[in-house]
Amino acid sequence: MSTAEYKVIGHWTNQLHLNMEALQWVTDDYILPASVCSLPCRTGERKKVVKGVSCCWHCERCEGYQFQASEFTCELCSYEMRPNQNRTGCQPIPIIKLEWYSPWALVPVFISVLGIITTTFVIVTFVRYNDTPIVRASGREMSYVLLTGIFLCYTVTFPMIAAPDVAVCSLRRIFLGLGMCFSYAALLTKTNRIHRIFEQGKKAVTAPRFISPASQLIITSSLISVQLLGVLVWFAADPPHTFVDYGEQRTQDPGNARGVLKCDISDLSLICSLGYSILLMVTCTVYAIKTRSVPETFNEAKPIGFTMYTTCIIWLAFIPIFFGTAQSEER
Repeated sequence: MSTAEYKVIGHWTNQLHLNMEALQWVTDDYILPASVCSLPCRTGERKKVVKGVSCCWHCERCEGYQFQASEFTCELCSYEMRPNQNRTGCQPIPIIKLEWYSPWALVPVFISVLGIITTTFVIVTFVRYNDTPIVRASGREMSYVLLTGIFLCYTVTFPMIAAPDVAVCSLRRIFLGLGMCFSYAALLTKTNRIHRIFEQGKKAVTAPRFISPASQLIITSSLISVQLLGVLVWFAADPPHTFVDYGEQRTQDPGNARGVLKCDISDLSLICSLGYSILLMVTCTVYAIKTRSVPETFNEAKPIGFTMYTTCIIWLAFIPIFFGTAQSEER
């Protein structure tokens, strides 16, 4: 068993004299070990100096969204930036948007195309048989308005999926609630007309005012114009523009961070835009309830009522799901 012992390997006389052959290091390659307190830090690491010993330090890696600003400090990248791979600087966070080839886009586009084709077929059929008794009895003027609203509801899918810019954001604002406004305004005018005819019949034999097709179109147009006026006020108060949301997908790992390109439609603005359509829907539902027991000659009242009941249930489910879920570019 060997024991440690001192061994003379050199001497000092005005300068150091070493016998290098006498030095035997217990290493496999006999390489001289580094005679330093701390080794140099790697790229992306800062030196944390040991208190009281300036030549000794610990190496700490810059974490999160930090980069190595100097030998001894790490600093945060700006909000729209992330550290590069070796953390020696910052680079822009990639910006994403909903792509047309994404399943989140393909499914709505497929459904919208089918809806547009079906609605167009119905419109063409109505136009072809415009003067037949069946089309006249269905209230062709209001039917055209209703079909236009349905067509717009399907069409709005495309600006919603398109890459945001000023033009696309403007189209989103215009068509976001316009299709539903067309549909609910037509249905409200229909149910209101049936209700007034039924109530007037209890009092007198004379027909109530404003039940002609021209009057119905004027009433419906007035209801729709309120929606358009609100959109114009929205344009004037807050012109459409795009922005990049870096908060939604700002993950703990900077490598997965993404910025989402969006239109500037806030949740409050969205509620205001759809609020008028919801008001029309609720009012139409009230009239649908009132006209549920009208005579069979007004057989369209019951289908309208059923439509409004189911629509209310769908909206009650949609609103908390839409505003309660996390946002992303797919939303």
